[in-house]
Amino acid sequence: MSPQMNDLLEAALAKFDAEIVHVGQFDYASVLRERRLRKAQFLDWAGDARFANVLAYWDSGDDLFGGSSYFTETVEIDPTSMRANPSEPDAVTVIAELSGEAKELMPRQVLRRQLERAEAMGFKVDAAFEFELIVLEEDATTAREKGFAGLAKFAPDNKCWSGATANTHADFIAGMEAEILGHDVSLYALSVELGPGCLEATTAATEGLRAADDASFLRLAARSYARKQGKTASFMPYMGADYPGIGGHCSMSLRDAKTGTNVFASPDGKTNDLAKKFIAGMMAVVPEAFAMCTSSVNAYRRLAPGSWAPKSLTWAEYPFTVAVRSVPHTGARARLEFRVPPADCNPYLTMALMLGAGLDGIERDLPAPEPSAAAHPDFVPEGASRFPRDLAEAADRIAASDDAARIFGAAFTENFAAACRAEYASLSKAVSAEERARYLEG
Repeated sequence: MSPQMNDLLEAALAKFDAEIVHVGQFDYASVLRERRLRKAQFLDWAGDARFANVLAYWDSGDDLFGGSSYFTETVEIDPTSMRANPSEPDAVTVIAELSGEAKELMPRQVLRRQLERAEAMGFKVDAAFEFELIVLEEDATTAREKGFAGLAKFAPDNKCWSGATANTHADFIAGMEAEILGHDVSLYALSVELGPGCLEATTAATEGLRAADDASFLRLAARSYARKQGKTASFMPYMGADYPGIGGHCSMSLRDAKTGTNVFASPDGKTNDLAKKFIAGMMAVVPEAFAMCTSSVNAYRRLAPGSWAPKSLTWAEYPFTVAVRSVPHTGARARLEFRVPPADCNPYLTMALMLGAGLDGIERDLPAPEPSAAAHPDFVPEGASRFPRDLAEAADRIAASDDAARIFGAAFTENFAAACRAEYASLSKAVSAEERARYLEG
């Protein structure tokens, strides 16, 4: 560790008056893999900071899918990522990313490269996430004792945006909000949504890496708080017929790096030419690299007919039923909203996909198609690109995509495709109760 880095870490720890440090990084499954160290031990470890490189080569079940050599790889600590950790007194969390041969494979680095690309083009990037989540009246033990079936609902009487639910369960919701805010997340709102136990958490627009960090820590905080209350907070995209499909929408805008002006803004309050080029890039790249925002087997069940999730890549001003919702404005509120990602999306890769594709459209001066006149999310306009049917198809698409390799790096796309194929294979022989009911006696 250089003297300069030591000084930065010392200053960051002093700012929080921290004595305990949780240090780690979020993997493909958006799980924070960390070590907990006391301040003196953290500074000592930082002198030759290392972490197991298996983080780049295992799936959501902690099973290896790739790699050829496993060891403690060097990590680079990001002092600017340090934030409070309310789980214990005088604690902080800081992100330390793999910095050796696996560096280019990790989600935060994939996003960083796109942010650097935006900066080279003269842009700053602001983004926000909106997550739906389902709260269950189960803890880790009872869910397993029931075999994850017949799980008890929290707020089973909830209706969409119900004031009765919000007031009845105000203590629980306020407690979760306090936990999220305690992790220094720029939370904009936490309220009830559609279906039993369904809440919606929205972050405020934040610049760069911090936007994806906030989204990741929001989900960590929500899960942790629910567990402390003997409940489960789930971001599983589709839990079954009794529940809605839940999303993880990403909103984004670009600012002129010199003036700070929102470059999507337009005097006439309409989607301007630059925003349309950004949209055109998404139209070209997202269908090929769709796995980056939808990387679990379950997430594709949310795309089944009849759900609110769009089924093809469409755009329009204002409707909630298109994949890319333009929200034009004369000033700073102008933004684009990517409404396809599920609630379990990886925030770093989702943001990287949206930004990388959009910047590509600007660089290549691509023309956007006409806005969609879709009246419902199942509508697929003529010529619109359908999303992959399942994770296996999505893995094949990103593996074969020259554009994805060019934009996000061949090493990453190859490794991530392998991760998606392993994830798909892990459930390829799973049989549900509904499937047995349909075919057992046939």
